[in-house]
Amino acid sequence: MRCAIFASGGGSNFQALIDKKTSGRLRADFVLMIGNNSKAKAFDRARENNIPALHIAPSHFDTEELYADKLGAALKEVDTQLIILAGYMKKLPSSIITQYRNRIVNIHPALLPAFGGKGMYGMNVHKAVLEYGAKLSGITVHFVDEEYDQGPVIMQKSVPVLDGDDPQALADRVLAAEHENYWQAIEAIAQGKIRVDGRRVIWTASNV
Repeated sequence: MRCAIFASGGGSNFQALIDKKTSGRLRADFVLMIGNNSKAKAFDRARENNIPALHIAPSHFDTEELYADKLGAALKEVDTQLIILAGYMKKLPSSIITQYRNRIVNIHPALLPAFGGKGMYGMNVHKAVLEYGAKLSGITVHFVDEEYDQGPVIMQKSVPVLDGDDPQALADRVLAAEHENYWQAIEAIAQGKIRVDGRRVIWTASNV
């Protein structure tokens, strides 16, 4: 499956996916990386692995329509079949979401629908989990729709919240779970083992 990665920062999930592909466990082809932040380390990761990369940011365009047109053309040029958000901090234009319905995946560092929505990203999530006093956090892999963190859930894995945790300790444990699991959802999609029925995502694989 021809995949485009969208990333805004360090791209550790991007690197984890590259590593799984290199090991032969993830059967996907990364044909493009798109980032909105020219200083993002994700661009270095793309360059080091000979993956074409483009800096496309909403601020480059006068209207969202022009921005969406540029994204759409870039994705079409490499025949993108799946969009993978790996720490991407911008909301995708609705026309891109419509064009790639149930073909855009994201990973969120909590168990949705808890601790999701606008502003709930990165360390903000882990601080909110600890302030609430939750005993479990985790990860959610989901398809992307027009609203933040509301698309159909593909996979969830829980991570314990320990009594001595600060936000960074919890973030490290959740990130490890992201690296261990995100690729499995993408592999299942690539192998045709996922179907969407309304809001329910049905796995035909036996390993989840």
